[in-house]
Amino acid sequence: MSALNLSVVVPAHNESGNLPDLIAEIITALNGRTDYEIVIVDDCSSDATPQVLADLQTRLPQLRVLRHLKNAGQSAALRNGVRHARGAWIATLDGDAQNVPADIPRLWDEMQRRGNPNLKLIQGWRTTRRDTGLKRMSSKIANGVRSRMLRDATPDSGCGIRLVEREALLNVPNFNHMHRFIPALIRQAGWDVDTLPVSHRPRGAGSSHYGLWNRLWVGIVDLFGVAWLGRRSRPTTVQEQPRP
Repeated sequence: MSALNLSVVVPAHNESGNLPDLIAEIITALNGRTDYEIVIVDDCSSDATPQVLADLQTRLPQLRVLRHLKNAGQSAALRNGVRHARGAWIATLDGDAQNVPADIPRLWDEMQRRGNPNLKLIQGWRTTRRDTGLKRMSSKIANGVRSRMLRDATPDSGCGIRLVEREALLNVPNFNHMHRFIPALIRQAGWDVDTLPVSHRPRGAGSSHYGLWNRLWVGIVDLFGVAWLGRRSRPTTVQEQPRP
């Protein structure tokens, strides 16, 4: 059984320049609101990320650090962070600090307000993107194609900030790049999904790990696999019957 209400899971690769401020913002956003932990998954960084995180751990009891011994990608880092998390609910953020931690309480409050036991995911929606023109263009194309094929009712499936039930996320198919399709996978499992507008800002330090190829074309290839899964999904409600 989970010991906490919320775990904030952050996959990170070579983000030493962004993590200290990002973690400080998470703490500011969540202190006094609910019991929580921060789980950073270092995807075998080659910069100073391990040293930065080790230093932060000496001062922050709510910070946990997992490290991949070999680079495995964002989806694997996210999955392993969720597997090791102790929270019943998972808030995710990208390690580049373009997501704004102050949006986590908004997602949390919205989930509590809904009171819908079938609602397992509130996905962030970057209504104003602070990215390069190339990134905006490739994301717009991918989101449009994905929305038409999967009908996932999510305008921004690739947004890194979301609130999702841990158990539900661990029960969807696991594959490389699955983090781009979490709303569709949750819906295919029979759960409800909703979106909430969130803030977005330019990257503070470092450089993006995604280019046109792995942002657009690889995503479209994966899209056909997720559509295949959707056509074969048969979600249903199970109801235990009382003894006669």
